[in-house]
Amino acid sequence: MYDTLKLALGNLRHRGLRSWLTLLGIVIGITAVIALLSLGQGLEEAIADQFSGIAADRLVVTNAEAGFGPPGSTAVRKLTSHDQELIGRVPGVVSTIPRLIRVASVEYNQQKQFIFVGSLPKEQEAIDFIYTTFQINTAAGKLLKSSDLGVVMLGSEIAEEIQFDKEIRIGTHLKIQDKDFEVMGILAPLGNIQFNHAIFMPEDDLKDILGIDDEIDVLVVKVESVQRSEEVAAEIARKLRKDRHEKEGEEDFSVQTPASLLSSVTTILNVINLVVSGIATIALLIGAIGVSNTMFTAVIERRKEIGVMKAVGARNRDVLSLFLIESGLLGLIGGILGVSLGIALAYFAAYAANISLGTTLLQASFSLPLMFTAVIFTFLLGLLAGMIPAWQASRLPPTEALRG
Repeated sequence: MYDTLKLALGNLRHRGLRSWLTLLGIVIGITAVIALLSLGQGLEEAIADQFSGIAADRLVVTNAEAGFGPPGSTAVRKLTSHDQELIGRVPGVVSTIPRLIRVASVEYNQQKQFIFVGSLPKEQEAIDFIYTTFQINTAAGKLLKSSDLGVVMLGSEIAEEIQFDKEIRIGTHLKIQDKDFEVMGILAPLGNIQFNHAIFMPEDDLKDILGIDDEIDVLVVKVESVQRSEEVAAEIARKLRKDRHEKEGEEDFSVQTPASLLSSVTTILNVINLVVSGIATIALLIGAIGVSNTMFTAVIERRKEIGVMKAVGARNRDVLSLFLIESGLLGLIGGILGVSLGIALAYFAAYAANISLGTTLLQASFSLPLMFTAVIFTFLLGLLAGMIPAWQASRLPPTEALRG
């Protein structure tokens, strides 16, 4: 077996470029699988960590969206104080906190941009609730209080020089919707990317600059206990349907728990992983065809070699083993290279994404069983792809093989 393995490695080195080209399909397939599944798993873990910071006794109520943007910002029909009162009367609801999330023009350093602006509740207890729920802290300055007016807090990315070609510091004045506001705090980077690119101000100020009357984009609802959260969510949905005269399944609103939000995100990630795995499988099949093609060619080119081996006493199973080992090695080497490149690509992609988005949310998460399985799978794939050419080589009569 040692001699056969040594001979197989020598044959692969002898074919040089052809061997590397044969490996390409397998390497691409395994690289795609390892890199994308590792990134997907890392993102899923990061999202789970973010949702773990939101207590399970808190629900989020929004209306159906008409486009892409923060929750409630693109809803055709807005929630109102009437909806808030209705939800507040549902058994099991402790409190309801309204939020506004809108787009406003922001002017600084003679540049104007449109940025998402979020409101903070009027009551200090509700403000503290928001800070705790979303783990909001400042990197500079201080957090807003209920008594503050004419001041704002900036997400970490808004304050960076790249946003307005000039860094924004505490005490700086911005024009938001042509009204002057002082920067009171700059938030520490958060896992929630939208928060890092948003501005926060008192609710009364936001209503004033945008002329908002009785509208709510998001209602954060606190319930009595975690055990009742699903029950209360169902009752809120029933009350809203009845009030709006809507049938079940045709609602223009949504009531979500952290568990349901996480489940939705996980489902999306699983679908993405499934699609990626399908694409990678196609690449692996192409790689397997390449291995088969190379081994068929090797049989034709090495007929005299096979004849000499049989003439000096090699048995059919010896020839079969030689060609199977060669094809298996092609799969094994391709798998090892693919796993290595996949790890490197996942690290690079995560690093580049975090630098670009200004966050540490995306991390590559590697599974040793996944990598081990990938290598074993490619080895078996190589063996399978080389089986027919190896069988043909082992069946060549010595005299016919020596004639070439």
